[in-house]
Amino acid sequence: MRLSSLLMLLCISVPAIAQSPSDDKFRQLEDLLPTPTSIRAASGAPGHAYWQQRADYVIRASLDEDKRAITGAETITYHNNSPDTLNYLWLQLDQNIFKPDADANTTATYPSRDAWKNPNAMSFTAMHSLNEHAKFDGGFKIGTVKAANGQALKYVINRTMMRIDLPQSLKPGEKFVFDLDWKYNINDGMVLWARTGYEHFKEDKNDIFEIAQWYPRMAAYYDVYGWQHKQFLGSGEFTLEFGDYDVQITLPDDHIISATGELSNADNVLTAVQRERLKQARTASKPIVIVTQAEAEKAEKSRSTAQKTWHFKAKNVRDFAWASSRKFIWDAQGYKTGSSSGLAMSFYPKEANPLWGQYSTQAVIHTIEQYNKYSLEYPYPVAQSVNGPQGGMEYPMIAFNGGRPTKDKKTGELTYSKQTKYAMISVIIHEVGHNYFPMIVNSDERQWSWMDEGLNSFMQTLAERAWEENYLDLFPSEPRGIVDYMRSKNQTPIMTNSESVLQFGNNAYAKPTAGLHILRETILGRELFDFAFKEYARRWKFKRPTPADFFRTMEDASGTDLDWFWRGWFYTTDATDISIDGIAQYQVSSKDPEVEKAWRREQKNAEPTSTAVQRNKGTLTRRIDTQPGLKDFYNEHDDFTVTNKDRNTYNELIKSLDEDEKAMLKSSKYYYLVDFSNIGGLVMPLILEIELQSGKKVIERIPAEVWRYNSKKLTKLVVTNEPMVSLTQDPYMETADIDMNNNSWPRKITRSRLELFKMTPPAGNMMIDFNTLLKKDEKKDDTKADGTTEK
Repeated sequence: MRLSSLLMLLCISVPAIAQSPSDDKFRQLEDLLPTPTSIRAASGAPGHAYWQQRADYVIRASLDEDKRAITGAETITYHNNSPDTLNYLWLQLDQNIFKPDADANTTATYPSRDAWKNPNAMSFTAMHSLNEHAKFDGGFKIGTVKAANGQALKYVINRTMMRIDLPQSLKPGEKFVFDLDWKYNINDGMVLWARTGYEHFKEDKNDIFEIAQWYPRMAAYYDVYGWQHKQFLGSGEFTLEFGDYDVQITLPDDHIISATGELSNADNVLTAVQRERLKQARTASKPIVIVTQAEAEKAEKSRSTAQKTWHFKAKNVRDFAWASSRKFIWDAQGYKTGSSSGLAMSFYPKEANPLWGQYSTQAVIHTIEQYNKYSLEYPYPVAQSVNGPQGGMEYPMIAFNGGRPTKDKKTGELTYSKQTKYAMISVIIHEVGHNYFPMIVNSDERQWSWMDEGLNSFMQTLAERAWEENYLDLFPSEPRGIVDYMRSKNQTPIMTNSESVLQFGNNAYAKPTAGLHILRETILGRELFDFAFKEYARRWKFKRPTPADFFRTMEDASGTDLDWFWRGWFYTTDATDISIDGIAQYQVSSKDPEVEKAWRREQKNAEPTSTAVQRNKGTLTRRIDTQPGLKDFYNEHDDFTVTNKDRNTYNELIKSLDEDEKAMLKSSKYYYLVDFSNIGGLVMPLILEIELQSGKKVIERIPAEVWRYNSKKLTKLVVTNEPMVSLTQDPYMETADIDMNNNSWPRKITRSRLELFKMTPPAGNMMIDFNTLLKKDEKKDDTKADGTTEK
């Protein structure tokens, strides 16, 4: 088609149909985000009145290896930095998740039997876990609870939470010191999983202990929620206060310990050889083995009855965890990256070699290097990776990680698959990375899992890409990896409380990760995104951000209104599905009759010849052919003949135009009106790959605001210098579009493979079976009214 005026082209961007306010995908988030305060500023930064509580711990504990039990006593110094007067304190008793009346047990549900492959079957593992739950004597046994002056304190235990009633109100700026002692039995971490436990090795009759949530911990109190005392149900992790820790752990003297903080009595617990090896490790270019495999194997065979106390100190951390075993091989290497320097260490049994000795400590150092680059400088003196019963769990300065070789059935040698190798590296990156989110950027995990899991998983994918070019992608690191979930009807918005999420992995890990990649690569670009993300980490280092603080900081530091993105990606289950519905091509009419009538003749000649005309050709005798005298002027000239009238009209038009207008009439550009529809409901930028007649391909990126007038349908003008032969929306699959079949014009054929299989012949003769059914029906028909049958 031809347009006689460019004015028509310029006016078509005005929407024909206005959308209602409820359909406005670009309305601001004031209705969803809390009002800014002096504590949390509108920019997303901590306000001038920001405050945060603090809890310092002195803990003395002992491990009874034979009984697999821990006994401990602690002194907590609680600092009330809030403007509020407190009459009671809340503590977390996370070990109580193992009690029969814990909400995690009483509220547990299972898939409908209709959803099971075999509703009458259960795995040995599941049955073992059920039996162990029923007989395991788990949970804290609280002893004395008293103030520093020895006064007994009244307390109430509410499943996994404990309230201590203060003898007098704790006013702003005051602190309260109290003591409590406790004990509990350690769960079998391979059977009763709850982020802590032991692993037993039958061959050498030894255990690995990974100990966490092992002491009563102060619950968080902060400006948004007050006391965070939601019950621990398993998914929502931990919300804690920062403080200093002084911890002494007594256990068999042949055990090696990995723990939060720095070892302060190395002279008492390490041999001279081990201390010398540690000294060498600090400046080494590769990991130095502190406890060799031969030394660990020797310790496995001879249980010591003597005891030893390890003393650790940690400053400004939100938690403390540890692991111990006589089976541990221990290697270490110093690192220095930016302003961060310290010691990276790994602890693992012989069953984890050769995999762990080769990769673990290297993965720890790599994580710190990459996370420092994109977020904040690692502030702690050590970073540790421990192999044991927990597949992946994080604490300050220490991470519990899975992944081991398997024994070859023929040779007995330990070997590992490609997937095992990369899964192990990935879990170390992920769990060590949690030191940044949430161990330093201290978000409320009990409320919003995505704020630590999602942000950390995004950082994990950046670190994986920096490990090697073709890193085995076991996690949906690209938006295309989340497409199946985005198609699913069984999902909840990301902004759903941790315990109410339907698909935890996709909701808390994969979808936030994909969203951040879209922000970085498609919406903001790397420069703006990286600056804003680093600013968020810097602002909230050692502080407690909320989702609003993250959203506002990313907008503030990037200078971009992203409310439409947060609303769609985080608060809804809408999906990206943008369809190209049609394209119309235009060129500017030159008004020159010589050009325009020739163009129309070309268009006419290009039209298909009808079936009737084809059949008449050579068979139909026409009168004008037999009577030549009937022909006149119109038979000699068609509708596309240029007349003097046409020329005169054109010449008059040219005289009336200025030079710019004349140049417009000579334009050789091609104008395409492209119709798009938003089927999925989620607005996204348009990424258009335009293929031209010459074979050249051009990418045009159009911001999401193109949908601001109508979020359901729009028409976009595309201008090219030569004819366009095809158009593809989102050619690199960077917006998680759930249906790529409608992303191209003309439509592309979907390619797949047809799988052939052999039919299993039915048992027996089908005619015999059929005849049997007929005989049964005949008997039914012969039944009399009295119930007897005819013979």
